[in-house]
Amino acid sequence: MDNLINNYVKFISENKTERLCTQTSVRIAQENGYRDINTVDKLKAGDKVYYDKMGKSLILFNIGSDDISKGMNILGAHIDSPRLDAKQNPIYEDKLYKTGIVYLNTHYYGGIKKYQWVASPLAIYGVVVKADGTKVDVAIGDDPEDPVFCISDILPHIAQEQMKKTAADFIEGEKLDAILACYPNVKKYRNPEEGKYEPGDGKKKVLQFLEDKYGIKEDDFASAELELVPAGQARFIGFDKTLVLGYGQDDRVCAYTSLIAMVEGKAGNRTNCCILADKEEVGSNGATGMNSHLLDNAVAEVVARLDIKGNPELAVRRTLANSYMLSSDVNSAFDPLNPGLYDIYNSSFLGRGVVFNKYTGARGKSGASDANPEFIAKVRGKLYESEVYFQNAELSKVDTGGGGTIARNAAEFGMNVLDCGVSVMSMHAPWEITSAFDIEQAYKCYKAFLELA
Repeated sequence: MDNLINNYVKFISENKTERLCTQTSVRIAQENGYRDINTVDKLKAGDKVYYDKMGKSLILFNIGSDDISKGMNILGAHIDSPRLDAKQNPIYEDKLYKTGIVYLNTHYYGGIKKYQWVASPLAIYGVVVKADGTKVDVAIGDDPEDPVFCISDILPHIAQEQMKKTAADFIEGEKLDAILACYPNVKKYRNPEEGKYEPGDGKKKVLQFLEDKYGIKEDDFASAELELVPAGQARFIGFDKTLVLGYGQDDRVCAYTSLIAMVEGKAGNRTNCCILADKEEVGSNGATGMNSHLLDNAVAEVVARLDIKGNPELAVRRTLANSYMLSSDVNSAFDPLNPGLYDIYNSSFLGRGVVFNKYTGARGKSGASDANPEFIAKVRGKLYESEVYFQNAELSKVDTGGGGTIARNAAEFGMNVLDCGVSVMSMHAPWEITSAFDIEQAYKCYKAFLELA
């Protein structure tokens, strides 16, 4: 288990975007005998394949001995996390006040508290695709030799007006722009006769640097996907080192443990499946999100390669409807500094095991799939047998708020789905907190679940 935790900390430190998570997960899958489904013509019991969607979502299959139409055991997590995305025209220079500061213009992704992203070191990750199709990977800010980037804030001495605002308005979305460089015209101020300040010189120098280092021109940003994320490595918290502090643990803590449980497991009668989906933090929309036909298209590719008689479309529908799924997503950990937000009798706690959340949604269970008790009992029985620690909880008090997972997307196929993940404190903050014990229990839970008959 020490290896599991240390490898997990390494994973979230090195894979801060959904693209990087997918790349690393593909490598891990290949090392464990999985093949790209596009290279396989026929499938049989015991075969292992993966379905890669645009390099941002990944689905793994380990074929069981039964007819796949009897259903699969599915672990479903997401690998996107709240962040700041660069806009399509992202680089600009302050020309009005002639400071020489060059900025990256951003648009926040997912539910964040905007004020948490200022005055902290940030890294830039992503890809730029040039007009000729050449893809350039960008990673700046986590290597010890790299610079970092930062969003400035107002000093408290002169922030009287800012401090009157609500937290939601404390920092405006349009002011979440990160400093890329500063090129003041020092000569102009020392010797005014030496030359006039030329607005735009700083931006030109940044663009020249990017062209020299990466071969990127300004118009290439039209086909770029760049993300600003917290710079720095995940670390352990406290003298006992029982807690993990890291970026993107919602939901990579469940994605990583699901992935490892999947590649280390072996399918029995039922086919095993692991989903690592994109776009959950923005409603699971888009081609790589669970609101698309991501899952049923992947299952259709598997069915087409199996020796199944009859209507293949009906086989896909039956496969999904008869499946069991754990929506491997996180839950809110009880915070003793803010106890009034939680129903103490229905809260999850750090260090008490994996969390069952029968329903998510908001207030009147809006947007929830609400798991069936028969299915919950089946999972409970397996976890008792496997000596896995688990707890039952809701996100918060009923009228306090709520949230959703990919459970509702999977439930639309008619399958049994239960939210089951790790408890997280400071969820959606740049740095989130989990328990090493809970990470271990999640791995054990997911491994046991894949053994369900």
